[in-house]
Amino acid sequence: MRIGELSRRSGVPVPTIKYYLREGLLSAGELTSPNQARYGPGHERRLRLIRALLDVGGLSLAAIGEVLEAMDDPEQPVHKVLGVAADGVTPTGEEGAGPELEDAREEVAELLRRRDWQADERGPAAESLAGVLSALRRAGHGGYIDLLDVYADAAEPVARADLDYVQRRVAREDLVESVVVGTVLGEAMFGALRRLAHIDVSFRRFESPQYLSGPVEREGSGAEGADGDERGGGDGRKGGGGAGAGGPEAGPPDA
Repeated sequence: MRIGELSRRSGVPVPTIKYYLREGLLSAGELTSPNQARYGPGHERRLRLIRALLDVGGLSLAAIGEVLEAMDDPEQPVHKVLGVAADGVTPTGEEGAGPELEDAREEVAELLRRRDWQADERGPAAESLAGVLSALRRAGHGGYIDLLDVYADAAEPVARADLDYVQRRVAREDLVESVVVGTVLGEAMFGALRRLAHIDVSFRRFESPQYLSGPVEREGSGAEGADGDERGGGDGRKGGGGAGAGGPEAGPPDA
């Protein structure tokens, strides 16, 4: 296909495709004349991957270039490709060195030892976590750090599911692309799912009818029910009223 068709099929504008070609993010097409080139399904696939990493994964073009370089190197182990992709999505805060950050680094190292995680305690992911712990303390929410193992317990099965998906691929090209997609876009998916879960749990705890009606029911079963007993001389259910049947508005029938 010509570059115009490649643009239509991928949704990427022609000038952007030409920029990716100049920057080496996209391999050159097969020349059919001095000014024309033919592109194939592999180019379309690579363009879709670049846009996904950029638009959804939030990677910079420089980081995408590093990821693609690792993907295209047949000598790179899959584990190394995963590491490059993970580094691309890991925030690199500008935490200043100091006792607070050093304490956080030690906490991260202890977490890795405690859980027997085979990860570099000074790698980008560990440094990012240390920066988060340090920021939590500065914000006055150091108690949040007590949830580290809760978060780790949730992360382990997700990581296993990611790699289970990757291992279904046989061809190296499919496998390494799955590693990148699972690492970068999986991060975005997990974050979105966590936000959706927050919305649901928040509603159930603070906005649901059960939560809102709870205090009203307790008030009605006390004051109104007792008042009904005194007036009716019975159990507060006379005439189908009382807090137990009709809520706070229902009471004993008029005499």
